[in-house]
Amino acid sequence: MKRLNNKIALITGAASGIGLEAARLFLEEGASVVLVDRNEAALTQAAADLGAPDRVLGVAADVSLEDDVRRYVDATVDRFGRIDVFFNNAGIEGKFAPLTDQDTAEFDKVIAVNLRGVFLGLKYVLKVMVAQGSGSVINTSSVAGLRGFANLSPYVASKHAEIGLTRSAAVEVAPAGVRVNSIHPSPIDTPMMRSIEDAVSPDNPQAVKAQFVAGIPLGRYGQPIDVAHLALFLASDEASFITGGQYTVDGGMVAA
Repeated sequence: MKRLNNKIALITGAASGIGLEAARLFLEEGASVVLVDRNEAALTQAAADLGAPDRVLGVAADVSLEDDVRRYVDATVDRFGRIDVFFNNAGIEGKFAPLTDQDTAEFDKVIAVNLRGVFLGLKYVLKVMVAQGSGSVINTSSVAGLRGFANLSPYVASKHAEIGLTRSAAVEVAPAGVRVNSIHPSPIDTPMMRSIEDAVSPDNPQAVKAQFVAGIPLGRYGQPIDVAHLALFLASDEASFITGGQYTVDGGMVAA
């Protein structure tokens, strides 16, 4: 039996990286998937690459805009009738700079995507899940939600706040049989990390990567599939008694 057989999974930030890898894995495990991303061209390509057009729907949307969130939720229900899994994954890293040099507009941008986007996704998806009496939500936070990191204060703040949303939502919807958890990846080998490496040292991004890797006991960046496997477990019925928790997929980084 496939672990998500006949489930409907909604994934934000799905055109690349962790979101796309999760979509691929969820499809393999029997789910139909709805891909949400603001990059329409990348989204179209991702949906085409996944194949299975009868089980894949792409919806271009900005997770920070309430009308867009309402629209991607409505599109999912209109097409598939329900939402069993919500991988609330979209996020941006923001500007790499000391807190005293951060632009207020940049702070607002990061909070809009990473926090308001998560909040809005929960607001509209949980209404569906509570009404149907089941569902699993996985919010993508970060190891930056569990500890401090210099020069990424807006990102770190947004990821810490996500834990509060996760815990509050989990308590609220548990009586309806809906589960909400957060996952906390270390640096993952995705375009986001390339962007951070380049921002820290445009002339020598490989040295920056080496610094990050030195802080990970398992000695490497994670791969998107590492995170997707954790999301799959939390989405599945195997995690039926797990809610309100924070789960690292970090090669031991937080423990070090």
